Amino acid sequence: MSAPELHSSISHRAGRALASAAILIYLAAVIIAPLSGPPPASQLSQLLLQPFRPLLGALYLGHGYRFFAPDPGPGHSLRWTMTMPDGSSRSGTIPDAAHDWPRLLYHRRFMVAEKIAALVPPVDVPAEIRSQARADWLPLVKGVAGHLLRSQGGNQVTLDMVEHYLPGPDEVIAGTSGADLVTPLGTFARTEALQR
Repeated sequence: MSAPELHSSISHRAGRALASAAILIYLAAVIIAPLSGPPPASQLSQLLLQPFRPLLGALYLGHGYRFFAPDPGPGHSLRWTMTMPDGSSRSGTIPDAAHDWPRLLYHRRFMVAEKIAALVPPVDVPAEIRSQARADWLPLVKGVAGHLLRSQGGNQVTLDMVEHYLPGPDEVIAGTSGADLVTPLGTFARTEALQR
């Protein structure tokens, strides 16, 4: 083997080794991110995560696991009641499993409700905090109200956020459950909601 061929063979092997190492590091990061997710994650997984934190942050790999498992918390939906031009009323929820099809539409609407729920503080927080937070969630809620009014042809819509009660294991075994927590978001007239 001549010197140029030997040099080419060595650089080819080095390139393959480097690419293989990069792939293995990426796969390790993808596996370690959910393992070291929300509590009750082990201390070992938390320790293994530390060297991968810059990579996980740069590639945005550790973002969605807390939402789904192992303890996702209660779900949220938006309940609406609309007054129609003829005086009748309609009501519904966002998301609506029976009507939001294809399934991706249901998922997108589910995420809208969860986004609003993340911005709306609980009813029992001080009024000053609720007032400050209103600036963050009100534009989103007005957008939802405007969409509902346009798509349904209504004059006015009232929106409530519903936090669905998540029973504990003892309640499931006993067959009991608590009540959903309802937070009023407001009533929006067609002119107000469409002028956002």
